This record gives sequence, structure tokens and C-alpha cells, in this order.
Amino acid sequence: MTIHWCGTGLSAIPGLRRLIIDGHDIVVWNRTIEKAISAVGDITKSIKEFDIHEEDYRNSKEQDDENEISFISYCGGIPKIKNSFCYKFSWSPLGVLKALKSPSRSIKNFKEFETQRPWNAISNYIAPLPSPEEFEVYPNRDSLPFIKQYHFDQNWRVREFVRGTLRLKGWESAWSEVFSEIDNLKGPKGDERLKEMSDKLWLENGYEENEADRVVLVVSLKAAHENKTKWHKTFVLDAFGDSSSSAMARLVSLPVSFAVEAVAKGNIDSGVSAAPSDMALVNEWLTKIKGLAQHLEIVSK
Repeated sequence: MTIHWCGTGLSAIPGLRRLIIDGHDIVVWNRTIEKAISAVGDITKSIKEFDIHEEDYRNSKEQDDENEISFISYCGGIPKIKNSFCYKFSWSPLGVLKALKSPSRSIKNFKEFETQRPWNAISNYIAPLPSPEEFEVYPNRDSLPFIKQYHFDQNWRVREFVRGTLRLKGWESAWSEVFSEIDNLKGPKGDERLKEMSDKLWLENGYEENEADRVVLVVSLKAAHENKTKWHKTFVLDAFGDSSSSAMARLVSLPVSFAVEAVAKGNIDSGVSAAPSDMALVNEWLTKIKGLAQHLEIVSK
């Protein structure tokens, strides 16, 4: 079987290297998505690093349709050593600037919550790391389709459901001038100005060669009834870059390589999905991912 790997960006290398070292037959394509799909078809697999599987709660004695369910998933690539801008770029900032102009949808207090600008929905979150650390978080893009993809029971009373971005404490203040300017940029002139801002940010806040990055990922599922927590588990991951690769590259491309092998073995169907749902496969991947991070823990409350 030949594996077609599309793209050789900064986040691709660790997973691609692993598949080559393991002896797989690899053809690497470094071209536009449209041209690659035209050549080999759409055989991609979208992978999320890990998610709490709802079966753990569903099979617990605390499962009750009267419970209020809260789900959060926050992830962020941040500098290991905090800078004044509270962020650094691994590649062109243009994509980040454009994403900040994108609306988001999530569930808040049982209702759909929509915001046109992420900075209007920033809140603080204390991650349950060995030394608890406070971050700034905000909803990102459209979370609602993932309620079904994560196999939430249709009878569950979902109080909160949000997939979002995590940033260092102080990020909102450090980026306030950026927010103010991009808020009103429109049309070709707006795009031109975004490119100018991107070039300046890249020059001032790009990672230096071999500078360590950091990835923090938190996924939490809580069930409560009458203001009392009945069940609550949180996955928390903290990873740093090293001389072999950035933390982001490891945590993006290596799980993709796991998925490639799983598809080849027939353990999961080909096509696009958010994450594997077979618990044996989930546990296998979590064991592998634990070796990619400085810290991975399930916190129960």
C-alpha cells in the first residue's frame, strides 16, 4: 500500500519522518490541496489530538438525563518563555489575523452563543496542571457540529459546549491595538493592510531558530445536578518543543501518522472525522501521545 502525504509544512515533518522510518511506501506531494485531490482523490483524515470519550461518563453510575452537561476543549500553541506580545508565530501571521475576523458558535447557558469577534468573548480559565495556571480562552469557529460528532446523547441537557483557543494571560491586553485595527478592515484595501500587519508581526514576533514552543490542551466533561457536581474529568496536556521538533509539529503530525496506519490496517474507516471512537484505539493513541508531552494527566473531581 502506498501512502500519499500531502504537504511538507513545519507541522508535517515528525509524522512524515515516523512513517518513513517505519518502512512505509510514501509518496510526498507538496502542492495545492485542489491539485492533490485531483491527482489521488480525497483520502484525508482529520485528527484531533485527543478527546474525552463520552462512553466513560455514559457507563458511569452518575449518568442521568437530568444532569446538566458541560464540555470544554481549549488548545493553544504559545511560547514556552512568555514575551511582551504573549504570543509568537511559527509561520506567517496572516492566517491568525484572518481567523480573528471569523465568527464563532458555541453553547452557553443552554443557548446558542454566537460572537462575531473572538475578543468579545474572552474569559479566564485555570488549567489543572501540576502547578495550576491561568490562561485566557475564547470560542473558536463553529463548535455545534461536534456535539453530534462526539456522540453526545440527544437527551442530554447541554449547558455548555465550546471548542476554543487558549492564550497566555495578558494576551488580550497585548493584542488590543491589533483587535482595534482589524475590526474595521474590509475589501482589497483591508486585505492589503492585513498583509502589512502580518509582515510586521512576523518580523517582531516570529520564533527564532530552535526556540522552544509550548502546547497546552485541556478537554473537560462535567455532569452536574442541582448545582452539585456528579461527575467531572479533565484531560490536560502540556508539551514543549525541543531540538528535534516543535511541540505543535509533534502533536499535529504524529497523530496523523497514527491515523494513516489505522486506516491502512482497517481499524478506522477512510474519510474525514473528528477523532476515533473505538476505545481500544483511543487508549492506544493516548499511550503514544503521553510520550510526546512533558505532562498528560486525567484529573478527576
